Amino acid sequence: MTSMTSMTTAVKSPPRFPYDTQDLDRFRELQQLAYGCAESVAAWLAPGVTEREAAGRLRRELVAAGVQDFFHIPFAWFGDRTAFRHFRTPLQFFASGRRLEEGMCFVLDCAPVVDGYTADIGYAGKVGDNPIWDMIAQDLREYRELILREVRARRPLNEVYASVDALIAKHGYDNRHRVYPGRVIGHQVTRTVQRGPAGVNLFGFGVRTLQTLGRELVSERVQGRSPLWADGRSSQHPPTPGLWAVEPHVGFRDVGLKFEELLVVTEDDAYWLDDDLPHVRRWEQSR
Repeated sequence: MTSMTSMTTAVKSPPRFPYDTQDLDRFRELQQLAYGCAESVAAWLAPGVTEREAAGRLRRELVAAGVQDFFHIPFAWFGDRTAFRHFRTPLQFFASGRRLEEGMCFVLDCAPVVDGYTADIGYAGKVGDNPIWDMIAQDLREYRELILREVRARRPLNEVYASVDALIAKHGYDNRHRVYPGRVIGHQVTRTVQRGPAGVNLFGFGVRTLQTLGRELVSERVQGRSPLWADGRSSQHPPTPGLWAVEPHVGFRDVGLKFEELLVVTEDDAYWLDDDLPHVRRWEQSR
C-alpha cells in the first residue's frame, strides 16, 4: 500500500488549465454579482441589526439576482466575531444574534452558484469610525500582492502560506484564517456538475458542493495534491492550475478583516480574476 507520505511528496504533472475565456467571463460576472449584493447589504446595515438578519438579507439579495445554489450559506460576523475570538466549534461560524453597534466592524461572506459556476467572496466593512479597521484595511493590499507574486513564482502552497504568516507577524497582527476548518487560506473552485438537489444545504454547505468537493479531495490526493490550501504537508505542492478562492484573514484585538476573491492559476502564470473589486478600488482611491 502506498504510504500517505509518498502520496503527498510524489506529485505528478499538474493538469492543464480547465477553463476557456467564456468560462472565466461567467466566473467574473458571478463574482461581481456576489460583491454587488454584499455592497447592497453593507449599505443597509445599521446599529441594532443582527448577524442573522444580515445573513438572511444577503441570501435574499442573491436569490433575487438569480443565484440557484450556494457553495456555502451566507455568513455575517460583527465585532470581535470578525476576528473569530473564542471560536471553538464550527457551529460558531453561523450567524448569531450579535447586534451591530456604532464603531463596529463586520464581514459578509457568500458563495453563490449559477449554472454550476461558483464564486466565493468576503466583504469587510465598518459602521462609523474604527481606526484599527482603517489600518488593517490598508495593509491588506500587501497580502494580495504577496500571494500573487509567490504563486507566480510557483512556490509550494504551504510555503506561500508561511510567507503570509510572516507578513502578519511583521504587521503585528495574528492569523485568523487558521481558525477556519482545515486552517485553510483558500480552496479550489470548479464548475459544479453534480445533479443533487439544488438549494439543499448540509452543515452550511450545498449538497452539490459536498459531492464535488469529496470527489476532488479523492482525485487530487491520488495525484499528491489537495484542493484545500493550508499550511500542512497536503499543500506541499505548486499551485494547481485552475481557480482558487483565496481569503487571507487577519486580526488585531477584536477587529478582523479579510478579502476573498478568485485567483486564476494557469500552467505558467497567475493573476487575480478581476481588479474591479471594492477593496482594490479603496486602495486605488487612497493613493
